[in-house]
Amino acid sequence: MNFNSLDRRRFLRGTGLALALPLFESFQPAFARGAEAPVNPKRLGCFYFPDGVPMPLPEDPAYKEWLWFPHGSGTDFAFTECMTPLEPLRNEITILSGFSHPAARAEHGHNNADQFLTGAYVGGGDMDYHNTISLDQEYAKYVGDKTRFSSLVMSTDGGTGTARGAHTLSFDRNGRPIPAEHRPKNVFDMLFVTSDGNAKQRLALSQSALDDLLEDALRLRKTLSAHDQHSLDEYLESVREAERKVEKAKKWVDTPLPTVDADHLNLEVGTDEPRQYLQTMFELIYLAFKTDSTRVATYQIGRENGVGRSDHLARAVGFNLSHQLSHDTKEPDGWKNFGIYCQFLNEEYGRFLTKLRDTPEPVGAGTMLDNTLVLFGSASSAFHLSRNYPLILAGGKNMGLEHGRYINRGGAKPQGGSWDGGVEPWQQESTNEDIPLSNLFVAMLQRLGVETESFSDSTSRFDLV
Repeated sequence: MNFNSLDRRRFLRGTGLALALPLFESFQPAFARGAEAPVNPKRLGCFYFPDGVPMPLPEDPAYKEWLWFPHGSGTDFAFTECMTPLEPLRNEITILSGFSHPAARAEHGHNNADQFLTGAYVGGGDMDYHNTISLDQEYAKYVGDKTRFSSLVMSTDGGTGTARGAHTLSFDRNGRPIPAEHRPKNVFDMLFVTSDGNAKQRLALSQSALDDLLEDALRLRKTLSAHDQHSLDEYLESVREAERKVEKAKKWVDTPLPTVDADHLNLEVGTDEPRQYLQTMFELIYLAFKTDSTRVATYQIGRENGVGRSDHLARAVGFNLSHQLSHDTKEPDGWKNFGIYCQFLNEEYGRFLTKLRDTPEPVGAGTMLDNTLVLFGSASSAFHLSRNYPLILAGGKNMGLEHGRYINRGGAKPQGGSWDGGVEPWQQESTNEDIPLSNLFVAMLQRLGVETESFSDSTSRFDLV
């Protein structure tokens, strides 16, 4: 039953007290009386981890236990030790291999987080770097006006990072990086702490300033060269984006923020307590989805190349730096150590999925997971190899998805093995023809209700049924 649709002002007053009424049939939502049910919300969550996954070769003793990808295919597959935390969720997830972005396949694996949700060719150097819109923002264009926040952008390192060293997965319609928030308290305050009473006044001032700026810019444009006019137009698009945000904020300024129970959250936690930090970040996304504060969220668990606070996450399982684990696979127990770290990431991802699965949909049918598409993965597989991305797709059963499968398109002998100090795997000729990952993105967007036949460099739609 959709209790959110009840009129909370219906109560009896007596002797100065407000007495809540019992639930009467007259107050029940229309769908409870046999009318058409409300449309379920459709959410998208995208999560990224860096540095690839364990990829020992078949002749390696570690292959059976610590290869990240399952053994087998279709519904007949077996998880390795890396994936055992996801066994209880077997029927809620699909593991995919053999997907990558064509524009990134010949690049070093540390350069590709920027492209994970865009598929763009970002140029050969910093001077010609240019990205395109990311998957989450493409969906936010479609669904963002339905919620207070068009999207929630988070990462462990925060901000935007650098070209090919992104601290964010999200890029706007002009390919500009959207800064990610890494401080749990800031995320919580934005979502659930009442703003001050001057919000209307500030919005009015912002609108006035933007109007004046646009008027001045249009006068200036007439005096500029064609090249400068193009540069000004790009700038004005940013101003117009700010204008759209102000207009949206004005619609929500009088709407009370939702209240949630946050007693169990340590909002001051940092990466010096990595497991609790990761759990808190996942929990904030869960609460944002549950309260319908947003229907789009991204979280970059770590940036590439062992830079920043996210490299400390391996301390949750007794190691020092996360990135170093991908380099030390040739050492004794190297694959196992790397696998234990991946096991930790899968455990926390699984905890998040379990919470979505076990929570009835607040404003519709099924569970929250049934109405949420969740993509979890990396833009590397073997050491620095920008092919055969490790991917897990979960949720979306109310969008027609079926799970409990391993879609194995990675070939019989995927590239892998420890780096011996010679030519790196990303510099070697490919042994398998990957499917463009954007083909999967097209299918995801269509399941989310977006009418599109293409995204980025897609060549078709990859059928998820």
